[in-house]
Amino acid sequence: MRYCGREFSEADIERIRSLMASCPGMHRRALSRRFCEEVGWRKADGQPKEMSCRVALLRMQRDGHILLPAPRRAHYPPSKEVQRTLFALPKPPVEKPAGAFSLCLERVEKETSALWNEYIDRYHYLGYAVLPGAQLRYFIKSEGEILALLGFGAAAWKTAPRDLY
Repeated sequence: MRYCGREFSEADIERIRSLMASCPGMHRRALSRRFCEEVGWRKADGQPKEMSCRVALLRMQRDGHILLPAPRRAHYPPSKEVQRTLFALPKPPVEKPAGAFSLCLERVEKETSALWNEYIDRYHYLGYAVLPGAQLRYFIKSEGEILALLGFGAAAWKTAPRDLY
């Protein structure tokens, strides 16, 4: 069975069941971490692939392979509403030759995430929407001023037919 880009054998499914049986109070996050550690399922940075594992576990439950413990808290989808501030108001046009800029990319961190969302909401023709899956977001700056934004969301798992075409 294939879930989240990983092939799960019957032995993997049995390992998940035995982990749940050996620790009946184990919550889903601990289960995914422990499974990732035991089978060596890691991201490129060496951290366990916990979120992918939790998604895979939910899909296994949906398909009838396992029965997960109840969630510890209710799931609330992220809000699409973006807070408007004065930081992203329109600025006068930048009138410089292209070669006169000293550009730098600044990765969006937790502290600047709301500002990135606000810029997208104000100026992107589709407005703001949560990027799916893993993502990278950047401000493109020159002399401390934001000139542009970049956002990259995870590719869909099932793009092979498109790619083959």
